[in-house]
This record gives sequence, C-alpha cells and structure tokens, in this order.
Amino acid sequence: MKSFKTILIKIYRENRSLLVLMMLVFLFAMGLLIFSLTRLDATRAVVKIGYGDIGGYRDGAWSNLIVFPVLAVLFGVLHNFLAMRVYDKRGVSMARFFLITTLMLIFGALIVLIRLSSEG
Repeated sequence: MKSFKTILIKIYRENRSLLVLMMLVFLFAMGLLIFSLTRLDATRAVVKIGYGDIGGYRDGAWSNLIVFPVLAVLFGVLHNFLAMRVYDKRGVSMARFFLITTLMLIFGALIVLIRLSSEG
C-alpha cells in the first residue's frame, strides 16, 4: 500500500488537472466551513434546521447546524485523501468523477444552508 505522499507526488507529475480539482474541492469546502461558522448563532434558542415538502421548515436548536462545519471539514480533507486512494486503485477518471461529485455535494450543502439561514 502506497503512502499518500507518493500518490500526491504521482498526481503532481502526471495529472495536474486532478490536483487543481483537489485544490478546488479544498477551497470550496473551506468556504463552506467559514460560511457555516459565521451562520451559527448560539444566542438564538430556535433556528430553522431542515425543510420538508409536507411540513415546511422544521425548528430546532442551533447546535443541530454544527453538521455543516463538520461536513465542510470532511469534504475538504477526507474526500481529498479518498480521491488519492481512488486514483491509486481505479485511475484518474474515477478520481475526477469522485471529486466532481464532492463539489456538487458542497454546493448542495451551501444552497441548503443559505435557504435555512434566510428563513430563520
């Protein structure tokens, strides 16, 4: 099993576009982290924590919104390590697909957080 350092060096030498995509995932995840941390409001007892088609917006404690910063860290760090492992095992196309899917998940989380914070 190769180390992450050797895989990253291989990506840097052979697939710079994948490295750029990894950096984009990290930057957008850190943007989500900063945005979600600025939206946490511990002074409010009740905030909007979810949306359902039938029941509309659900109220809950502000601590339920901690999931967004956790997701941002997971997307930014863990998914880059997973993408390196996917690159090593399955190749550049699967790693690229994984990172693009991660970017879509980041944008989805950002849209949900924006909608929840605008309703609260």
